[in-house]
Amino acid sequence: MGEFDGKRVIVTGAGAGIGRAIALAFAHQGARVAVGDLNLESAHAVAGEFGAGADAFQVDVSQRASVEPAFAGVFARFDGCDVLVANAGVSTMARAVDLTDEDWDFNFRVNARGVFLTNQVVARRLLADGRGGAIVNTASLAAKVGAPLLAHYSASKFAVLGWTQALARELAPHGVRVNAVCPGFVKTSMQSREVVWEAQLRGLTPEAVIADYVAQTPLGRLEEPTDVADVVLFLASDAARFMTGQGINVTGGVYMT
Repeated sequence: MGEFDGKRVIVTGAGAGIGRAIALAFAHQGARVAVGDLNLESAHAVAGEFGAGADAFQVDVSQRASVEPAFAGVFARFDGCDVLVANAGVSTMARAVDLTDEDWDFNFRVNARGVFLTNQVVARRLLADGRGGAIVNTASLAAKVGAPLLAHYSASKFAVLGWTQALARELAPHGVRVNAVCPGFVKTSMQSREVVWEAQLRGLTPEAVIADYVAQTPLGRLEEPTDVADVVLFLASDAARFMTGQGINVTGGVYMT
């Protein structure tokens, strides 16, 4: 038996990278995990990695018309929900003076609006059930320090922290805790794309960009998705029972405030 034995957990953006690691970590601790992703094939593949108790569903977190029925289906299959990890996110990269309206809207639509919609739908169910619960949102190092070439992404992730704090204050009297995790330079397919973009924009090789990430990290390596997953499990656990409204840095020391 694991710490989350029997708990009902929804993870968005769980078809790869950080989300996959989070979903697997909860499953290994005995939770029933609903693996949500825009790519249903990827969601099924991850759910298949832990078998019993797994559930996969397709969701576009940026659209209420997708989130509400998708989550209603999970609630019906799981008879409710105990934990939401709102992890789905996107990025593009450009100098601030070159950003397009489409760049800005795309990042905010998924990163900020997606957190708002998924949090709201789950919060309504948690309040109706009256048994408390936990919400963990994936923010970023870029939610603490404005990131060059990622101004729009940073702005959307700062929004995630503001929302997390406000929602935490509203839901605390009802026994629902809301926190965020702020990863740094995580080794994922998303990072691989960003490394190529950043190399082009800075006139460097991708290898030089990665070396720069490691040089900025006091613990001396790129972050692994499991480094994030372990902290998410902590925030959702009873060990964090007196924590809410926090944005927890998991950056290897890149940011220490």
